[in-house]
Amino acid sequence: MRLLPLLALLLAALLPPAAAQPVLNVYNWTDYIDPAALEGFQRETGIRVRYDVYDSLETLEGKLSAGRSGYDIVVPTSEPTFARLVRAGALRPLDPALIPNRRNLDTALMQRVAGLDPGNRHGVIYLWGTVGLGIAVDRVRALWPEAPLDSLDLLLKPENARRLARCGLAVMDSATDVLPSVLRWLGRDPDSAEAADLRAAEQALLAVRPQLRAIPGSGALVDMLASGEICVALTYSGDVIQAAARARAANRPGELRYLAPPSGAHLWFDMMAIPADAPNPEAAHAFINYLLRPAVMAGVTSTVRFPNAVPESRPLVVAAVRDDPNVYPPAELLARAFIPGTPASTAERARSRLWSRFKAGR
Repeated sequence: MRLLPLLALLLAALLPPAAAQPVLNVYNWTDYIDPAALEGFQRETGIRVRYDVYDSLETLEGKLSAGRSGYDIVVPTSEPTFARLVRAGALRPLDPALIPNRRNLDTALMQRVAGLDPGNRHGVIYLWGTVGLGIAVDRVRALWPEAPLDSLDLLLKPENARRLARCGLAVMDSATDVLPSVLRWLGRDPDSAEAADLRAAEQALLAVRPQLRAIPGSGALVDMLASGEICVALTYSGDVIQAAARARAANRPGELRYLAPPSGAHLWFDMMAIPADAPNPEAAHAFINYLLRPAVMAGVTSTVRFPNAVPESRPLVVAAVRDDPNVYPPAELLARAFIPGTPASTAERARSRLWSRFKAGR
């Protein structure tokens, strides 16, 4: 009987080693996936998903610019991060034959990002949305019954910010997403590189800086809105909608409302893409193809409350999300929305310095 363990060891040595389980390395925004989608992909394909998160485009770009990130899937915003990565050759062209579910995408929305990625060769839309205000209506009204809830004036006019500072004000920590909206609010070109325009935007932000409770990343900002730590925030549409859902789940009283600036909201698209040096591009293609199924994308939108670009998924989205005009904006709002361009390197450096001064309050 003592020979059995030895025999087992000899047989194991003679047999070829079992193939290692393939791994897909994903780098995505915080709170930006339906866990059931990850579970379903792993169960169906046998590919294990290693899932890391970030909460700003600056963090994502820093990771990819260093090279050899080890990620197979990244989700950069179309302008400017995705556009810069395409130009730098940092993304792998997609193989259409491996993503037959690309046919499910909204051609009109894909056309809006084709200008920076001719032929949509390097990415497909994952989710999209706008930038605007999250407003805890009851708390704002308690401090100021006549507060204007219909424009960015509520936060960006210094006299208004002073009146509301006690209930907590915040601006998300992303120059990429905040500055175009501030420039548009000022009546300037959101893509402007003119020194006078950038100075005006900086002065507008510094004027309300003393009243801000925080300049948090996207994930932290959702928590602050949901918990009632802040009452007005400039952030992504889906952040506000997520925060409202969390507040309801916690039985917190009051209305948490999203406002897309009526003069024209910043429209953005987050793109699924594959880094040029991805260690497992085959698994990455399989993951993209899986997510583009209508039922899978419906689950993602129902969970994270951002709209997707697969029209056939919309009837499958839970009604409370599907019928919310803040999730799926009406056509007239989309017609007024603008998509910022990618600043030249000199303008980008100027904006980065501006943002550093704003965060420091000087």
